[in-house]
Amino acid sequence: MMNTRDRWRVYKRVSVMFFLAVVTITVVQRGSISVGAPFELERQTRMHASEAEESGTELEEKNDSYLAIKGFWKASRQQPKARSTTQEPRITEDSRPGTWDVSSSNCSANLNLSSQEWFRGLEDNFKQFMLYRHCRYFPMHLNHPEKCSGEIYLLMIIKSVATQHDRREVIRKTWGREQVVNGRRIKTLFLLGKPSNEAERANHQKLVEYEDYIYKDILQWDFLDSFFNLTLKETHFLKWFHTYCPRVRYVFKGDDDVFVSVDNIFEFLDSSSHDNNLFVGDVIFKAKPIRKKQNKYYIPQALYNKTHYPPYAGGGGFLMDGSLVKRLYWAADTLELYPIDDVFLGMCLEVLQVTPIKHNAFKTFGLVKNKNSKLNREPCFFKNMIVVHKLLPSDLMHMWNLVNSDLVCAQRVEIL
Repeated sequence: MMNTRDRWRVYKRVSVMFFLAVVTITVVQRGSISVGAPFELERQTRMHASEAEESGTELEEKNDSYLAIKGFWKASRQQPKARSTTQEPRITEDSRPGTWDVSSSNCSANLNLSSQEWFRGLEDNFKQFMLYRHCRYFPMHLNHPEKCSGEIYLLMIIKSVATQHDRREVIRKTWGREQVVNGRRIKTLFLLGKPSNEAERANHQKLVEYEDYIYKDILQWDFLDSFFNLTLKETHFLKWFHTYCPRVRYVFKGDDDVFVSVDNIFEFLDSSSHDNNLFVGDVIFKAKPIRKKQNKYYIPQALYNKTHYPPYAGGGGFLMDGSLVKRLYWAADTLELYPIDDVFLGMCLEVLQVTPIKHNAFKTFGLVKNKNSKLNREPCFFKNMIVVHKLLPSDLMHMWNLVNSDLVCAQRVEIL
């Protein structure tokens, strides 16, 4: 039998071994947590339903995104790292998911920002934008992948909201009518989020669903329609196009209050050869961020501290090559969301090193700056345009009927 001294020695040895085991386990656990946390945060905020195994490159990119959020307010903050344009894009035809793969809208606020001084200085609407900026993709309510079946020459994409049924109805009867022109198919789709007015949301949603039951031309996602969420319409359309549209030659994208001449689009596309970087519209060069808080397009210094925006097209309407749309999806995924959708798309073009083309037939600010000028209501000018912005449904229908009547104009303006 062991005496008291022997038992004490055994007890000490067992205690030391137990202590060392506990320390070892704790170190291993902490190491695994500290390594995995950034990737887990990014995975949750992206909200992709796909749980495919990520490559080392993808993990590195996501870690960069996480660090960009954590260090947002630094004087030396650089633009997000863009993949080299000399490399093949990581998105290929083979990588298309084949269906909309986002099934959850459970996205929580990024509360890490609330403790940072630059964030506390923002206006409430920008605080809201920043807290949920990482929420990039949402589930679909209404989807029509069949719209992209087969060969499509021109896909017309129109941004709209639930309450503007009258605008969609006029577009369907005028320039957005689906047709085949000389063997080239034209298809039309409207992009919607959820109605923003909570009190009327249920009724408006039912009307939208009934409208879609009749026309089958609405894509709707589970995010609120608001000014800042217009950028979500960009990212969601780009993802949708990448998923469902392998054989679309050209895409026209515009607002639901524009006049569009499909004949002039075709004439422009037929007039000369265009490469796969075609992006044409009412392009704005050297635009400065607006710093006046009263302005709708105001941007605080904390969100964008450069002197000028990259070249971008006015969102009223622009035309682009189908292959470029797919690359824009890849580019958009490298950038943080920006609250002005037109500018965000310009940032995507900058990542791809594509310069948009300015064309005088795209008038996204009216035909002339003087809104009261008779020229803004002159059908012979409309007849020579591709896009004219800011028309009420009744004005659009009236102008469409005039332009497509036996209209005789003294001369044709040479702008195409």
